[in-house]
Amino acid sequence: MRDVMPEIPSVTIDGVPDPLPDDLTVLDVREPVEWEYGHIDGAVHIPLMQLVERVQEVPTGRTLVVCKVGGRSAQAVAYLNQHGHEAFNLHGGMVDWADAGRPLVSESGHSPHVV
Repeated sequence: MRDVMPEIPSVTIDGVPDPLPDDLTVLDVREPVEWEYGHIDGAVHIPLMQLVERVQEVPTGRTLVVCKVGGRSAQAVAYLNQHGHEAFNLHGGMVDWADAGRPLVSESGHSPHVV
């Protein structure tokens, strides 16, 4: 049986430079409540369900796409790459980001964390 979806370019947290390079955009496709509790500083936030109508807001160049564990971001990467972007998925998502001790910021007024 052949795969229906093309292979999704992915990277694990160990493959993500720390600090992030200036020429890399981080796109967070989680829902607003998830974003509020904790996200990567400087990330662009476009929930997956809004990506089609807001794709013009995704900067050109390399884009690391994140969600909680990597499922939604993989869908976003497939869509973006089909439309001319250079996107790749963070396999393990924000859970792995936080577990690796990478920094988070919060909009909720509480200590940042992944929900």
